[in-house]
Amino acid sequence: MPVPLETINPLVRRSSAALFLALVFGLTLWVLSPFFSALAWSGILAYMTWPLFRRLRSRLPGHETLAALLMSIVVTVALLAPLAWVMFAVADDVGVAAGVLRQIAASGLPSLPATVSAWPGGGWLLARYAEIQTNPAWLHASIEALGLTELSTWGAVVGGVGRNLAKFALAVFALFFLFRHGAQMLTQFGRVSAHWLGGSARAYLDAVGLTVRAVVFGIVLTAIAQGCLAGLGYWVAGTGSPALWGAVTALISLIPFVGPVVWIGLSLALLANGETQAGVGLFLWGAFVVSWVDNLIRPLAISGPTKIPFLLVFLGVLGGIRSFGLIGLFLGPVLIAVSLAIWHQALDQANSAGSSTEALPHPAPSEGQNRLS
Repeated sequence: MPVPLETINPLVRRSSAALFLALVFGLTLWVLSPFFSALAWSGILAYMTWPLFRRLRSRLPGHETLAALLMSIVVTVALLAPLAWVMFAVADDVGVAAGVLRQIAASGLPSLPATVSAWPGGGWLLARYAEIQTNPAWLHASIEALGLTELSTWGAVVGGVGRNLAKFALAVFALFFLFRHGAQMLTQFGRVSAHWLGGSARAYLDAVGLTVRAVVFGIVLTAIAQGCLAGLGYWVAGTGSPALWGAVTALISLIPFVGPVVWIGLSLALLANGETQAGVGLFLWGAFVVSWVDNLIRPLAISGPTKIPFLLVFLGVLGGIRSFGLIGLFLGPVLIAVSLAIWHQALDQANSAGSSTEALPHPAPSEGQNRLS
């Protein structure tokens, strides 16, 4: 049966419009894709500092541009000042660590103290260490594989730092415009979301906001706190390069429950060098102070406001970092939060539909059913 002509034209128009919109938005996303990471960080910074910006804007009525500029400067200084201090401190420690590695690569590992044999399993540890010590070629190859003694490796690190600084500059530049026009952008986005998603849009936006705040306080700030506390313990215990090891602890602590690897390893190193008091003290500091932040504050800060099981947040962090890089620290848990919001909404609809079905009166049996029963 031939299709009427009047039904073809609307279909063609709709298909052409959908294809045109997909092409335009696809090309737009492709053009902006190199800047997604910087824009995402800018959005996170704007969201976390928005209450402060509102207070500043209320004190400067009619001067939104000035308030946005001042707030952008405050955020930049607040981030750059401690970051610059950490970078300079770590740079000094990295130079010392590179020198130690070069010395080990040239002359081999130093001998362990005899007191290690008194440890539980100390004999096995001494035997394995002796095997490595008597194979300097393997040790040299392992250190060279790390590339930490090569200038090209540090050149790549410097290049990576430069690229990240450029992204940071772009994020701060975009942050000014988010402060200046963020309220209008959020209103427009809410209208479009409500048009496409209906009443569910608000729930999804709330889930995103709560998750970003929980990740910032539950993962990023707790990791920084762990790094600072651990670095203080390293400095008091007399370990070499405390700023470097504190920064390493903070970075590793972004992944929940992994941070103890650093301070446990340094505690064992102190004990192996015969510094029993420092080694035991550092272990107790890590177990009762540093890990307390990781094991108690982090789950409460994440699972409390979001109502998301901590296991899902943990998997979201790992999967997000694996898939999207450092920004995946936020994207992974956010995607899980939105998925759970959709799931709970569908579950509520299913429950309401089931309860309404149960409330309906049962139809009376037909005459044939009466004869069969």
